[in-house]
Amino acid sequence: MIIVQSPLRISFFGGGTDFPDYYLQEEGCVLSTAIDKYIFVVIKQRYDDKLRIGYTRTEMVDQVDEIQHELIREALKLTGIKKGVEITTMGDIPAGSGLGSSSAVTVGALHAMYTFLNENVPASRLAREACEIEIERLKKPIGVQDQYISAFGGLRFIEFKRDGSIHVHPVVLEPALKRHLNESLLIFFTGVTRQADSILSEQQQNIQQRLTILREMKDMAKTAHQELLRGNVDVLGNLLHESWLLKKQLASGISNGMIEEAYQAARSAGALGGKIAGAGGGGFLLLYCPYEKREAVRKALSDMKELPFQLEPDGSKVIFNYRR
Repeated sequence: MIIVQSPLRISFFGGGTDFPDYYLQEEGCVLSTAIDKYIFVVIKQRYDDKLRIGYTRTEMVDQVDEIQHELIREALKLTGIKKGVEITTMGDIPAGSGLGSSSAVTVGALHAMYTFLNENVPASRLAREACEIEIERLKKPIGVQDQYISAFGGLRFIEFKRDGSIHVHPVVLEPALKRHLNESLLIFFTGVTRQADSILSEQQQNIQQRLTILREMKDMAKTAHQELLRGNVDVLGNLLHESWLLKKQLASGISNGMIEEAYQAARSAGALGGKIAGAGGGGFLLLYCPYEKREAVRKALSDMKELPFQLEPDGSKVIFNYRR
């Protein structure tokens, strides 16, 4: 039995510039962090040749092509495992909540399968092959940042180049600054999970008409990166607010009345800025809030469940490996 733990993420700036349709013509970048909420993938040998897949439902099949869980199916195809395994996925938060769970499943599944095959695969390959599965094979209308941050972990500035290369840079903060950043971030669950594909499809279709906005969002990611390196952590609050105003223009379903009401209540209570994590339309509301204003913001959003979290230094990793 092998258990792999792959982190979820919060993307601060630059989301949308990680779509291949954008960065292959203009280059893109994001500032993102892994958090200590995870997808777990368990794989174990079966006594027979069947394939058993467990998630919100259970599948028992004879052939890989019969598997309906498309991420697991394609990961099995890519790694070459054809029979005789049980695979189970579990998450710390609901799917469709904007913290990159689908990509964490794909990264974790690949990591578990390669470990099962006794192959030691680097984070760059896990991320690259997860992108291949989601974007090339399954034609998902998504970017590539989620796969890379789940595979690498940590606080990262990630650049996407015109030649297709992707460069992952660690953002190293002094312990006091890292603690200050963590204490200034709050996330609340809106109570709404959603399929992000429709929002992301519209966003993808709008890229050519939104190039000016995407360039501004890319510049904000660069600015935030530089300010963090200078130790100016609180600048992120106002930048998040400016970036949220831009992000809402990328597609029609990113925000709604409920989200706007909650965001304005948080701002009135002292939050400097924030955004909906992921595609939008629901999921988690991320807020940057001065420490002394945190209780006021919590009170203003008392009808939403807060998700306590810490920044996560590690990427996808094997946490249990038992072989007979």
